[in-house]
Amino acid sequence: MFFTVIGIGVFAYSCFYLVATTLFDCDVLMGFLDKFGKSPRRLKGKVAFITGASSGIGEHTAYALAKAGVKLVLTARRNQELQRVKHQCLAFAEGLLEENDILVIPMDVLDMTSHKAHFQHAIRHFGQVDILINNAGRSQRAIWDTTELSVDKQMFELNVFAVINLTRVALEHFNMRGEGHVAVVSSLAGKIGAPYSGAYTGAKHAIHGYFDSLRIEKMEKNIHVTILCPGPVFTNFLAEAFTDKAGEKLQGVTTPTDRRMTAERCGHLNAVAIVNKVREAWMGPFPFVVITYVSVYCPIFSNMILKIVGAKKIFNLRDSKDPIETKEPKERANGDGS
Repeated sequence: MFFTVIGIGVFAYSCFYLVATTLFDCDVLMGFLDKFGKSPRRLKGKVAFITGASSGIGEHTAYALAKAGVKLVLTARRNQELQRVKHQCLAFAEGLLEENDILVIPMDVLDMTSHKAHFQHAIRHFGQVDILINNAGRSQRAIWDTTELSVDKQMFELNVFAVINLTRVALEHFNMRGEGHVAVVSSLAGKIGAPYSGAYTGAKHAIHGYFDSLRIEKMEKNIHVTILCPGPVFTNFLAEAFTDKAGEKLQGVTTPTDRRMTAERCGHLNAVAIVNKVREAWMGPFPFVVITYVSVYCPIFSNMILKIVGAKKIFNLRDSKDPIETKEPKERANGDGS
């Protein structure tokens, strides 16, 4: 009788999750926090340091935080774009922020020797930094077999090592203050394998390893770690994405008919995850979060589906198109689509 009750409970719980994942554009916990959790306005007056704030997810996370009255440090390489984002943040803030509440710092995250100086600049300006949001990075579209090792190295330099280095700089400040919050933008590809994005997937999995470890080390401290895992989002990421060759950009584009989350929605959910100190947040349009649940919690079933569907269809579902040549390397060598 006891095990029957347990079985019925597990079945009911699974059914609830199955239904809930079709209703939300994020994981179930995030869906409830978005409706009933703490509002980002609870962060009013805090200072957030954002990398890659000149476009895409970083830009729209800045907007979501500005609406909540969060003071901002906007960093990226393009000063002109940062100034544009700053102007928009002030408009979204509707009087909650003044000109001096948003600091623009032109910064190349790959110049790791400059991280400490830039972070200290923010501390001198505001007196403190409360939240670090590691957002800067690039994606990739390439065949695993033919990817040059230099691409893997560049991917890890930008998406992993730069993130780690800046976080360690921030932790010096957080440890001294006895509080702080580190958020890092990963991807659903950090939870499950993404075909034709081997270096990107590997880098995002590494991010989870590093920051899960950090979270455990800081469990007894007032320092929180949030890993943000968006699926496909409407940004210019395909234009800047790595390919299989060093120095080459994909120059891909997204179209309005793609199955993607808006950057505005992603930025809002990032703000919700941060204010609620969520350990890990998954977000994306149906069916990407469902696929992630199945892959993580039902790997045998997931593997069966993958074998039936195939890598190329999974790739096309992800990008709503086929922006790279996915012929096998041997066929390319024979002149088919090279």
